[in-house]
Amino acid sequence: MMQKDSKIYIAGHSGLVGSAILNELKQQGYKNIVFKTHFELDLTNQKAVADFFEREKPEYVILAAAKAGGILANNTYRADFIYQNLMIECNVIHNAYLHKVKKLLFIASTTVYPKNATLPTSEDQMLSGDLEYTNKPYAIAKISGLMLCESYNLQYNTNFIAITPTNLYGNNDKFDLEKSHVLPGILRKMHLAKLLNEKRYEDLLNDLKFDSIEEAKNYLKKFGVDENNVEIWGSGKPTREFLHSQDLANACLFIMNNIDFKDLKGGNTEIINTHLNIGPHKNITIKELAELIKNIVGFKGNLAFNLNRPDGAMQKFTDCSKIHSLGWKHKIDLEKGIQMMYEWYKNNNGGGVLNFEYSIFTNIKSLFANNIRSFANSTKRVCNA
Repeated sequence: MMQKDSKIYIAGHSGLVGSAILNELKQQGYKNIVFKTHFELDLTNQKAVADFFEREKPEYVILAAAKAGGILANNTYRADFIYQNLMIECNVIHNAYLHKVKKLLFIASTTVYPKNATLPTSEDQMLSGDLEYTNKPYAIAKISGLMLCESYNLQYNTNFIAITPTNLYGNNDKFDLEKSHVLPGILRKMHLAKLLNEKRYEDLLNDLKFDSIEEAKNYLKKFGVDENNVEIWGSGKPTREFLHSQDLANACLFIMNNIDFKDLKGGNTEIINTHLNIGPHKNITIKELAELIKNIVGFKGNLAFNLNRPDGAMQKFTDCSKIHSLGWKHKIDLEKGIQMMYEWYKNNNGGGVLNFEYSIFTNIKSLFANNIRSFANSTKRVCNA
């Protein structure tokens, strides 16, 4: 069990999952949390990660860092998704072993399961069939991370736990219209369409960071958004599960404090698929989701389902009986969670704060490459409060 002064490293602390875990750790009274921005520590850089572990020597590691996105991003940036995720996983997991980390938690996703998996999908169905094409590179990278954890446990007696959460949403999500997941993408489309419909042009320009209404309208047309219509990819028939990031953070700390690898490996001769599904065990169609978001946002227009766009996997519904049997269940229902997320979005510069910060630091890095190491050292972020 982690002590309140145990040194805990969160990889990916600024993202949807990592920021929720950081908040949960603080709320539960943990006082020695280490976290780095991407510009302070590039997790795809083997030497940089090795140097970090040698210097910091964390006792516990939560690996929430990943390159993630929706169907469009996964299908477009296929090489980026497999390369960057593999590098992050290999570097962090191997160095956790080398530096004798007491426990590591790796956060994967349910994309690891076959596109035609039996429903509800239990952990033992991984590698039992073909993966969905649109996100296959990402899925293969995540499967590799699961196998790394399991293999290091079996060969080196480490205590590395891997989890496969369902679709996630919440504060600090990505609302980029090109790269976001389905729920935040639909929510932002609805919000922008509502602003157009109500002629709240100043709010629209502030959200999109454009100078003119015509420029904003032309941009939104590329994503099927106008004052009366919001395009939804595919038929609306696929089913998905959605878990609020706050619930996932709670599950992560529950696992770190209560579950070890020995609790998961069972008594089979072949010890495989020792990861844990994390989810609400309740699914919803994309059409039903869009209608729910429409009501929460207050958009009065039409939903336009574009059948020329891919649906992705038609059904996803995970069996979460293993984590339930170990004592954890979710608390936030979907409607309440979306309401919470929408309020956060409206109160945080249209959800664009993190993307803006990212672009600013990217420019700093390119302009001051020679000084970036000293800048990173001077801005090391360690939470001791």
